Amino acid sequence: MTKLPALLTIGEVAHRSGVAQTALRFYEERGLISSTRTTGNQRRYQRAVLRRLAFIRAAQRVGLSLEQISEALATLPDDHAPTKTDWSRLSRRWRDELDARIDGLQRLRDNLTGCIGCGCLSLRTCILNNPDDRQAENGPGAPLLRPESDHAT
Repeated sequence: MTKLPALLTIGEVAHRSGVAQTALRFYEERGLISSTRTTGNQRRYQRAVLRRLAFIRAAQRVGLSLEQISEALATLPDDHAPTKTDWSRLSRRWRDELDARIDGLQRLRDNLTGCIGCGCLSLRTCILNNPDDRQAENGPGAPLLRPESDHAT
């Protein structure tokens, strides 16, 4: 049986994870992953980094920001692969947020269907072109950029 290396090079991690070396450096700069350095200043990664990278990619696919991903990774162990319990805990944290996004997308879809049906595309009343417009009563254009004397009262 072949013994696996304790540490992986950046090229090995890139090859095994499908993440470009530039992205690995970027993630490291952001604190999402970490490496040690050899005496020749070459990066070496623990094998657990492959799980962290899989997590980062999955989290990005569901639309989480790097800040959210960083916060989640801060709760995971650095020195070994996260457990199933770790992953379950994190997925529960995001379920409400993902449900809210799904709801928002469904409402957008439903409004789009209605908007295409009416065909008005009114900049004053259309909920797709002008959602929650607080400046509509000030007339067309960019009322906040007009000289003070031109603002509607």
